[in-house]
Amino acid sequence: MYQPLTVYVGLRYMRAKRRNHFISFISAISMAGIALGVMTLITVISVMNGFERELRERMLGMVSHATIQSYTGEFPRWREAIDEAREHPQVIGAAPFVEQETMMRARRTAGALIRGIDPALEPEVSELHEIMRYGSLDDLVPGQWGVLIGYGLASRLGVGPGDQITIFAPEIRATPVGVVPQVRRFTVVGLFEAGVHEYDTALAMVHYQDAQRLFRLGEDISGIRLKFDDMMRARWIALELSDRLPGLYQVRDWTQQHANLFRAVQMEKTVMFTILSLIIAVAAFNIISTLVMVVTDKQADIAILKTMGLGPRRIMGIFMVQGSLIGVIGTLLGVIAGIILALNVEPVIATIENLLSVEFLSAEVYYISDLPSELRVSDVIRFATVALVLSFLSTIYPAWRASRVQPVEALRYE
Repeated sequence: MYQPLTVYVGLRYMRAKRRNHFISFISAISMAGIALGVMTLITVISVMNGFERELRERMLGMVSHATIQSYTGEFPRWREAIDEAREHPQVIGAAPFVEQETMMRARRTAGALIRGIDPALEPEVSELHEIMRYGSLDDLVPGQWGVLIGYGLASRLGVGPGDQITIFAPEIRATPVGVVPQVRRFTVVGLFEAGVHEYDTALAMVHYQDAQRLFRLGEDISGIRLKFDDMMRARWIALELSDRLPGLYQVRDWTQQHANLFRAVQMEKTVMFTILSLIIAVAAFNIISTLVMVVTDKQADIAILKTMGLGPRRIMGIFMVQGSLIGVIGTLLGVIAGIILALNVEPVIATIENLLSVEFLSAEVYYISDLPSELRVSDVIRFATVALVLSFLSTIYPAWRASRVQPVEALRYE
């Protein structure tokens, strides 16, 4: 009895066994609906957070945080540009690259992107050396025409380590027998696996000097790849570098190069949050129906309390406490279940896949073939707040109805 009267009576109504078991059933359904909605929101958004993180890290592990390229297509003074970029305090790596789309032929033919790299500088800007499954970057020696390819591309071409691949450059050359494409035979010296279908099946690495000879670039390169100490500030660092470098160069960061992809992920997260919030909204409507039936069932009690001096506001408080308690318990259960599921979603999905003999994320369709999860405290707080606010708002109308009960009318037939 140390509680305020409205809170005490509201809690008393929740603890008491109701005569109408249907009302108790609807209350349990409302509580379960809120718990289910919160759990689903936390789990789904955590998976999407994990997917976004893995996609960003795996893609940036192969493409770098930013690139410097020339507007004219010629890059004769690229060594000076590398030195100037390294002077920025937040640039921790810079390496040249040559890039061109080609056709490759071995046992089978496939299109691929050839990227010429400097094996000594590449570890500064990418994680290629960490995803090598056979061979190493040191196997790329200029003049020996070695190539590193992804596992998927090796499967498409039907080759393995030590096999030879013919690469067709897009340029053509004139010979006594006519115009023929520029071709060169390379030896597979290594295999890598990035975990991203696009790169594992359509990317090949060669020494940048071999690429310069193959594509007849002379001393030119396609651009410079950069790595920053904070990739989330890539946009601002790129703008600062643009001001430092001469006007013939442009600096494009990863947010520009892959803007559509990450915007799509953000839009999907927003849409999923909106759709799944409807589950909580439906459960909140159930709270309204529950409280309306409770008010009807307790009209005599309300009338007695009014005759004892309780005003309309305190009557409203009783039923708002009762409805809010349903929301609080449901939200708490949903948060606990959502956190547990979000932290264990990978083994849960693996178990379901084994039981049903299905594969939810095929590597041939999706960038990432596993199901990562990243639980964020800010998301948990946001979803719990939404559930609590909707639960609280759903109590207002039934509580107002209770405050309007007339004692004379309610007690007439008692």
